[in-house]
Amino acid sequence: MQVSSTTEPAGATAADTIVLGVFDGGETDPGTAPPEVAELLSSGEARRSFKALALTHAAGKRRLVVGLGKPKDFTPERARVAAAVVRDRTRELSAQTLCWELPGDGDPEVAAALVEGTILADYRFERHKSTQSGEPDAQPKSLERLIVSSPADLTDTVAQAALVARAVNAARDLQNRPGNDLTPTALGEYAQTLANEIDGLSVEVEGREGIVGRGMGAFASVAQGSDQEPALITLRYEHPQAAGPVLGFVGKAVTFDSGGISLKPGAKMAEMKFDMSGGAAVVEAVAAIAHLGLAVKLIAVVGATENLPSGRSIKPGDIVTASNGRTIEVNNTDAEGRLVLADCLCHAVSLGAERIVDLATLTGAVIIALGSTYAGLMSNDEQLAEQVTAAGDRTGEIVWRLPMHPEYDELVAGKYGDLDNAPEARKAGTIMGASFLQNFVGDTPWAHLDIAGSAWDLGRAYVGKGASGYGVRLLVELARSYSV
Repeated sequence: MQVSSTTEPAGATAADTIVLGVFDGGETDPGTAPPEVAELLSSGEARRSFKALALTHAAGKRRLVVGLGKPKDFTPERARVAAAVVRDRTRELSAQTLCWELPGDGDPEVAAALVEGTILADYRFERHKSTQSGEPDAQPKSLERLIVSSPADLTDTVAQAALVARAVNAARDLQNRPGNDLTPTALGEYAQTLANEIDGLSVEVEGREGIVGRGMGAFASVAQGSDQEPALITLRYEHPQAAGPVLGFVGKAVTFDSGGISLKPGAKMAEMKFDMSGGAAVVEAVAAIAHLGLAVKLIAVVGATENLPSGRSIKPGDIVTASNGRTIEVNNTDAEGRLVLADCLCHAVSLGAERIVDLATLTGAVIIALGSTYAGLMSNDEQLAEQVTAAGDRTGEIVWRLPMHPEYDELVAGKYGDLDNAPEARKAGTIMGASFLQNFVGDTPWAHLDIAGSAWDLGRAYVGKGASGYGVRLLVELARSYSV
């Protein structure tokens, strides 16, 4: 999809479909809306309540009127939803070129949100669909072009929003690929391809031998049950004018999680291809940050592996040693994500990361606590937690902070080793996961995002079912807050 902005009126563009958003309590500008639109509104066919849609034709173009609700309630997140509702309707109309008249006072954040909502709602994953021929009447699957019409020049705003939204969709592509397609090796090769294409981005990929050689006993223990080679993926980006702290992004990328010896139930196990969602978000966020040329210094670490049962698999009761020397009793092999992250966090610290954010589909408990609306945030640093929260608020990838306390640390203390990866006490499961991970960051400011409820089937109008790409926009926005 081509995306652009224009300062000319929407009616003067080449769009076949023009969208006018109307507020509840507001009046349509007679200078921009044709009489047919005014008739829709006066007749009541077009309503101003949020997401209401009505269609008419004027001057050879479709005119789609969408209700935006009360002006005081209208936010960039509502703009994303409105854009998605419009995209669904225009798909039915076989629209090719869509032009939004920027509503309200021309807020650039709203313009960016309209672009994001349209591109995200336009997404389809058809990598494994067989090509069907002989269907001349099939509806077009994607828009060819999106235009934002505004009195102000929003060229940069629209272009940047489109770039980030495409990065989200690229992360969704990674998430949606099945485990026999997106292996750890394939994810590493994909990251290397990005580095070859993007100036300033470098990637190093190490396999099983490198992981073992680095003393990453926790990560290696998860990978030992699979014939697939694991991958330690390290991405680096540094803008020459960056002056802030070195950011560290860490992602869990278990490309398929059977639970290992502690085998998961068969129902919905297919969804465990999504257990690499944190890693996908990190890879695509770093690529977007490099594309945008944000003035930051960034190190990203992604631990990619399968977690499968075999004669080589780690067993409940085994004790492993992480790269910082901490020993871990593995009392449940399905609590493997924290084992992978433990060594990846140590690696990020050793490489000089000064502010660390990790993303992981870590616990089912976070879904019980927060559903799919919020990701869980836990942190050892107030300022970093506030910046992550603010980035989530600005992007719509919202987080809810959960507490950390020394009493939770006591719950993850091991009986035979330093730590227990799955304490018997079924208390505060999401927080216990963070308490475990805190042992591998030292004094470095760190924030943990448990995205198990947000990574797929988010249910928002602009992502719906399947992979959501959650975290890409949040991480990019967080990097912006450090960019000078």
